[in-house]
Amino acid sequence: MDENIKLANLEVEKFSTAKSERRAWESLWQECYDVAFPQRGDFSGLVSYGKRRGENLFDGTALDAVDQLAASLMGNLVPPFSMWFGLRPGSDVSAAEARALNPVLEKAARTIHNHFDQSNFAVEIHQCFLDLVVAGTASLVFEETPIGENSAFRFSALPLRDVVMAENEYGMLDTTYRNLILTPGQIRTRYKLSEFDSDFFGKDAQDKNFHVIESVQPNTQGYIFTATLHDSEKNKSVILTRHLMSGSPFLNFRWMKSPGEVYGRSPVMKALPDIRTANKVVELILKNASIAVTGIWQAEDDGVLNPANIELVPGAIIPKAVGSKGLTPLEMPGRFDVSQLILSDLRARIRHALLVDRLAQIDGPRMTATEILERSAEMSLLLGATYGRLQVELLAPLLDRAYNILRQRGEIPDLPLDGRIVRLDFRSPIARAQSQKQAQNILAFLQNIQSLGGEAASRVDFDAVTNHLADTLGIPSDFLRIAAPPSSPPASDIEGDLS
Repeated sequence: MDENIKLANLEVEKFSTAKSERRAWESLWQECYDVAFPQRGDFSGLVSYGKRRGENLFDGTALDAVDQLAASLMGNLVPPFSMWFGLRPGSDVSAAEARALNPVLEKAARTIHNHFDQSNFAVEIHQCFLDLVVAGTASLVFEETPIGENSAFRFSALPLRDVVMAENEYGMLDTTYRNLILTPGQIRTRYKLSEFDSDFFGKDAQDKNFHVIESVQPNTQGYIFTATLHDSEKNKSVILTRHLMSGSPFLNFRWMKSPGEVYGRSPVMKALPDIRTANKVVELILKNASIAVTGIWQAEDDGVLNPANIELVPGAIIPKAVGSKGLTPLEMPGRFDVSQLILSDLRARIRHALLVDRLAQIDGPRMTATEILERSAEMSLLLGATYGRLQVELLAPLLDRAYNILRQRGEIPDLPLDGRIVRLDFRSPIARAQSQKQAQNILAFLQNIQSLGGEAASRVDFDAVTNHLADTLGIPSDFLRIAAPPSSPPASDIEGDLS
């Protein structure tokens, strides 16, 4: 028991240290959420879902841009109901083995994709992209469902207020803490504890809430999951510890990272001064408009006119004394027309910072193939650094965990996803932009070879070129016929050559 308490104290101490380092970010996150996504962020500790939080917002440019950028990220990285990934033979597989392995891996990729489609992945990953655009950091929980469910995967987008992260020496977010508030019944159900010390909770504690810290930390065997109960200084206990064979269930990823910082920075943080200014300008315009509509009035105190009882409505009759001026409007010194010019510039800069002017749909009804390729190349350049980080921190761990879960269930072949036997092949639209550029270079090379004549064309292995183009563009192996081996010359010709 002493060893258990010592381990629980260590877990609580590490959680408190990581949370104190996160506290410096909370005010910045709260400000970003207040101006760009007010319904999501609340770091005050008093969570109230459905609470109205946008009363002080007067300009919706940032809110609209955040929605568009999150939708563009989802469509360019993990488009729903589309094969945005594949499995390919690795570098240590021979050509003959690769031909036999391709159909098996393509079937395995379709199996994994079906589990994604039948799960709540599309719903939860979109919420994560909203957090990524606003706060620069997002967290997705990837859990395995019981046998018999429609999908083996279950996802949850964690709010930043509920998750605490820590980096390793290589800059990866491999340690995650999550603070939960559960009843004793929920604790037994969540951690599959048939019996638990009732004296720890107390006799009248069935409806009482207890704090539980879930932590996932790397060790020599992969990852270790620990659930620590800490209701007070006296009530601390590690209630569950287990090794995770299929990777960490917490997928933490960032938009951009500055050196020495654990949490990421977002495009909303970059546009925050313009968002605040645009909001203030619109507020002043509305105040000026209300003054222009109702006006500012002055009245003589003649003993008849009572300004407190005056209502400026159509058809109203306002009494006044004989010979007095009554109620007269006050002339305004000027107009606030320059605000429209300032507001247009501010909104343009907000849209540019949130990539709305680059990733939005074209207004025209049709786009040529060249225009599509150029827009894809531009997107790959704009999101190159961000996509590289998301591929390392989100896509690769996501697919690796999905592969291991289905591999342990026996639904896909028992082959290691190590890059040597089986490797990942990303097929999202933004990943295909670079592949299409490479395919264009190969086709231009073949055209130039053809123009040189038959002798130059005879040096090209068209079967190898076809296989490489199919691999580059993600074409299924069923579309390709297996090339027949070169036929050997007749024996009489061989004897004649020897003679």
